[in-house]
Amino acid sequence: MPRAFADITFTDSVKAAQSLYGSRDANRGFELAEDGRHEIGPREAQFISARDSFYQATVGDNGWPYVQHRGGPAGFLKVLDERTIGYADFRGNVQYLSVGNLMGDERVSLILMDYANRRRLKIWGRARIVHEADEPELVARLEDPSYRAPVERGIVITVEAWDWNCPKHITPRYTVPEVEVMLEQLHAEIADLKAQLANR
Repeated sequence: MPRAFADITFTDSVKAAQSLYGSRDANRGFELAEDGRHEIGPREAQFISARDSFYQATVGDNGWPYVQHRGGPAGFLKVLDERTIGYADFRGNVQYLSVGNLMGDERVSLILMDYANRRRLKIWGRARIVHEADEPELVARLEDPSYRAPVERGIVITVEAWDWNCPKHITPRYTVPEVEVMLEQLHAEIADLKAQLANR
């Protein structure tokens, strides 16, 4: 069984590029792997649930790809089961590029980043748009009660493949809460050293 992502992405053109640049043999292992990586495991579920943003690619009717940044409180991208993820889609700039693309082509690709720890998860799937009027219970599962932005629709994605990506070239970046935790530790160490000096 090939890795599901290789089955999707290793097209004839990609294989030709691998042959041209000398990596075809190294990449054959993905086509012979026993773990298809099309179901979300505990490690992937934990990673997905901790993210506060991701990048989403869709394809327009004219064949052009479109990449959009999606953000929200940590955990806004929900793991619904081992093959399904989804998120509440909030009102934005009302261009509806991603939504319109998904109406014509359900295929979607996501990249989830953990810059601080230099980790990256890629997900391929098929998305469908859900509305509260039609599936209120499903949309309710996607909502975050603490984030009071108006939900226009839900996006539910059936996962076709996932893969962890190489950490090389990921520049560490930190969120404000991550920096605050580091500063708290430094302040505690400084206070401890000051106390030691005062008691001498």
